[in-house]
Amino acid sequence: MDLAKQATIVDQIHDTLEELVGERLHVKANMGRSKIMESEGTLTQVHPQLFIMEVDRKRGRTVRQSYQYVDVLTGMVELSQGGESLFQAIIDELAADKVLTMKPIEEGLLSDDFKDN
Repeated sequence: MDLAKQATIVDQIHDTLEELVGERLHVKANMGRSKIMESEGTLTQVHPQLFIMEVDRKRGRTVRQSYQYVDVLTGMVELSQGGESLFQAIIDELAADKVLTMKPIEEGLLSDDFKDN
């Protein structure tokens, strides 16, 4: 994929998320080694290279997690709201054009970084 097209798509993702600051989103992230982390949280900040979410944990705790727009573009991070994927149309279009080759997140182990003992 050429850099100009890549930058345009990342800008689209950034602009969409900028409109959703303060909204609750569902995140499904591939953490490597067959670990998939799913969580629900509030989009709190949008920066030029990454976005930050306050994610709900057990017993009412929240933690901040940051994700890169490129991870959304490559399918390593999936975002949805109300059961609807926010960026699946962009990813499907790129895959159809064979501009992007990606592996979708597969079902695997769920990782919870802050487990209660």
